[in-house]
Amino acid sequence: MADKIPFRNRAHEVSRLEAFSDVIFGFAVSLLVVSLEVPKDFREMVELLHGFLPFAICFALFIDIWFEHHHFFRRYAIFDRATMALNTVLLFVILFYVYPLKYMFTILVNGLRGEDPHIPPGGMRLLFSVYGIGFAAVFFVLAALYHRAWSKRDELELNAVERIDTKESIYDNLFMGCFGMLSLLLANIGLLGLAGPVYFLIAIPKTLVPWMMGARRRKAEAAMSS
Repeated sequence: MADKIPFRNRAHEVSRLEAFSDVIFGFAVSLLVVSLEVPKDFREMVELLHGFLPFAICFALFIDIWFEHHHFFRRYAIFDRATMALNTVLLFVILFYVYPLKYMFTILVNGLRGEDPHIPPGGMRLLFSVYGIGFAAVFFVLAALYHRAWSKRDELELNAVERIDTKESIYDNLFMGCFGMLSLLLANIGLLGLAGPVYFLIAIPKTLVPWMMGARRRKAEAAMSS
């Protein structure tokens, strides 16, 4: 059901910061490309197709982060030093984790096919640690960006509905980041078998947060409409 009172966009043109960020996102996605060459024979075509699913998963993750980034700057149009610093950290993390992310999902997909990833002892613990840190860093930075907007709520003249939506974005990204840290913890206390499946529990806050904040939003909408 569409919101009765939509979030007002405070930016109507693409800023230099957004344009620069889009270039970085585009470059990161280009690094995920399965192959830069057209396959020359059937074997190369099969190898290319084997890399399609990991590429698709990583591509979807980057697009999801890009949409979150896009909505933030459309809604709040904040370009102060703190926001620029947080945005820089976000772009740095995204670029740094392109290859570890792709490698992680390549191993996952190949494992589902029954292929041996040939990872040395302790390698999986390191992989889950690296992935958990990167996952947590991305979503904690997004949460920090939304918290920055929250701290400027009076200056931005956020109405009651927009304040609820802002808090929902803070909670949503904060919980997402916590799962990265939880996976990191599990991988380093001997519960490596749970370090991956724990991410499926993200469905819990992804359900509860919108449900709870949605109820508050409906009340705020009713009060503003009366």
